[in-house]
Amino acid sequence: MKILVISDYRETVSVRPEAEMYIRLAQKEEVTIEIMTYGEAEYVQRFKEAGIRVIDFYPAKKRDTTSIERIKKELIEGKHDILHLYTGIAITNGIPAAKKLPIKILLYRGYTGNIHWYDPTAYFKYLSPHVDGVWCIADATRDLIKRNLIFFQKNKPVSITKGHDPVWYAGVQKADLSDLDLPTNAFIAAHVSNVRPMKGVPYLIKATYHLPTDLPIFFLFAGRGMDKEGIPELIKNSPNRDKIILLGYRKDAQQIVKASHAFILASIKGEAITKAVIEAMSLGICPIITDIPGNRKLVVNKESGLVVPSKDPKALATAILYAYQQPEALRLMAKNAKKRMQDHFHIDDTVKEIYEWYSSLLA
Repeated sequence: MKILVISDYRETVSVRPEAEMYIRLAQKEEVTIEIMTYGEAEYVQRFKEAGIRVIDFYPAKKRDTTSIERIKKELIEGKHDILHLYTGIAITNGIPAAKKLPIKILLYRGYTGNIHWYDPTAYFKYLSPHVDGVWCIADATRDLIKRNLIFFQKNKPVSITKGHDPVWYAGVQKADLSDLDLPTNAFIAAHVSNVRPMKGVPYLIKATYHLPTDLPIFFLFAGRGMDKEGIPELIKNSPNRDKIILLGYRKDAQQIVKASHAFILASIKGEAITKAVIEAMSLGICPIITDIPGNRKLVVNKESGLVVPSKDPKALATAILYAYQQPEALRLMAKNAKKRMQDHFHIDDTVKEIYEWYSSLLA
């Protein structure tokens, strides 16, 4: 099988599971992978070393005539069997480029929500009659697309977890937090995200309202956007405001999580499976997450982490307090979290399932 992938590989960490999957797929004798992306992307050298042909091109905007013709020319000359499109720009240019060619058109969806059968724009993307399949990284996303396939049933979404490799995290060291002047008995709860409504950050801040003020529980927020959505006012009004530390965007986010006792995600909707949770669990850090579809599949409550209802600051506070007061349970959940990633969310499983999916489509 010959596959053309169009995606943006400029940021190494966020695209690593996807990029490494194709590097491993390329090792199969019967598979030829070609990737269309930015020539300066960080992963280009790794792709080339794996024998993957890299095409230095990426569409400039959605439904761009020049980009559509460029992709179509590549497909005709390359005689590909599969075109896999990963980003919104890739999708809106790739589908019209390939729709009259004898090629399977596949998409990727890592988000749950915002797909509606009554939305005309959906038929240019995930509900398009020209699309042969959608890789969804959670059952909730797959089911959402299925529910909205009212008119065209050619499009077949599948749920395949985007796995990770424990080796990627073996060398991650704890960040040096000495400049924060935390007490020696500090319990550190980390949150890593760029603030968006779906992340539920206000609910996490409100959880601090329900925690005793005499406990050394500190919150480290790494990411952009903490000046949005009324968050500064919520922090100002928290009785534990002196224990809320804003770090801003940090390239060493994994090291910060590694230096923490727990990782917290208060998401309220949308996310299928959050990569930051997988990373925390792979680092051996206990996750405290909300029960939104997709993410709740990651954690077995009180076995490999804690799961609480979304939009419930008091429940979130109770879970944080439990993690603080039960150090032995916390240690065991952290250990089990790492094992769960190794046993159930390994990249080798993803490679196997993606290969079988590709093969079934071509058969």
